[in-house]
Amino acid sequence: MTGLPKILSTESDDFDSLLKQLLNRDSDQVSGIDEIVSEVINSVAKYGDEALFNYTKKFDGFDAEARGLEVPQWRIKQALDAIPVAQREALEYAANRVRIYHQKQLQDSWSYTEEDGTKLGQKVTPIKRVGLYVPGGKATYPSSVIMNAIPAKVAGVGELVMTSPTPKGEFNDMVLAAASIAGVDRVFRVGGAQAVAALAHGTETIPAVDKITGPGNIYVATAKKQVFGRVGIDMIAGPSEVLVIADDSVDPDWVAMDLFAQAEHDEIAQSILLTTSEKVAGSVIASIQKLLPTMERAEIIAQSLNNNGAVIIAKDANEVVEIADVIAAEHLEIFTENAELLAQKITNAGAIFIGPYSAESLGDYCAGPNHVLPTSGTARFTSPLGVYDFQKRTSIIQISQAGAQTIGKQASVLARGESLTGHARSAEYRLKADR
Repeated sequence: MTGLPKILSTESDDFDSLLKQLLNRDSDQVSGIDEIVSEVINSVAKYGDEALFNYTKKFDGFDAEARGLEVPQWRIKQALDAIPVAQREALEYAANRVRIYHQKQLQDSWSYTEEDGTKLGQKVTPIKRVGLYVPGGKATYPSSVIMNAIPAKVAGVGELVMTSPTPKGEFNDMVLAAASIAGVDRVFRVGGAQAVAALAHGTETIPAVDKITGPGNIYVATAKKQVFGRVGIDMIAGPSEVLVIADDSVDPDWVAMDLFAQAEHDEIAQSILLTTSEKVAGSVIASIQKLLPTMERAEIIAQSLNNNGAVIIAKDANEVVEIADVIAAEHLEIFTENAELLAQKITNAGAIFIGPYSAESLGDYCAGPNHVLPTSGTARFTSPLGVYDFQKRTSIIQISQAGAQTIGKQASVLARGESLTGHARSAEYRLKADR
């Protein structure tokens, strides 16, 4: 158990190829995933609850047909009352901070009227019903409930339906308590690709939704990809990742612990240190060696760092910015003397944590911004989960008679240029006041 990350230098002739190799992680460790998931989706679409009963008995080890798929409201209330006061207060604290942050993202409908009376605008409305997938099994994630449910509720989503795998049919009380605090409307004990299929197609018990959000394993991610188009999805989440930019102004033990915090997720998580100082690189590696044996999940951390971790030594700040934008990390921590200035120069990151006290783990739980972030370089073109993901926009076009005379003439020219004469004549009919 060495837990030592690879060391890369931009001075190396093969740095670009080594960096590309480092970032090209293959999270699909199982062959035939697409076929397996497709079979599950088709089965649920065809047989509904019957298929869910079979899959739940096979994968979660309980009889959902006898005990029911839906968690009754009294059980959710019981969970809220059962958890320790400190946990309830922490959940409420997190929910409040997340709610305040996301209320700033609310978008309103807007319009403007031109001189001829033509009115144009955009109508912003919430999605009617959203499905929230919450991972379960190896670990429980009440924080995921809060991060997905609260923006949906702030947006005004009419009904929020949650699914989560429950080994032996038993829900974790903190997850149920989080669902209660966040305002989830209905909760179902089903997970995996079958849960995604149920949310997309609907069954006798689980209603079909308009959009599915929430993280999951490779089966869940593949299922979301396959049902996209029938329903909307938030994103296809890959393995978790952090990029830490550091100089000698930060304690190397803090850096090592932040690298551990990401690596402990699983063996395919990725933790990278980027620095311009060989001395800093050496200090952090020494801290890794010192602190790793003290970690409860040391084996997972070691394997993650061995397989996917790296220390990158750049020659100057300009290279740091270039490399950070290439990596486009899910989480970017900047622990340097000029952290705010450096943050302004970097454009590709899911979330940027500025200054040594801004630990990524705080963002995971209760800082306020969403912890559902783009991974695998997708921060180049996509954004964190937010209220805007639960609102849809409709264009409003109300053209006056006077406006039709000017807009219609130009539309006719463009339509005939595309040989779409029906379009042209439709516009031209409005040009004659007596028609």
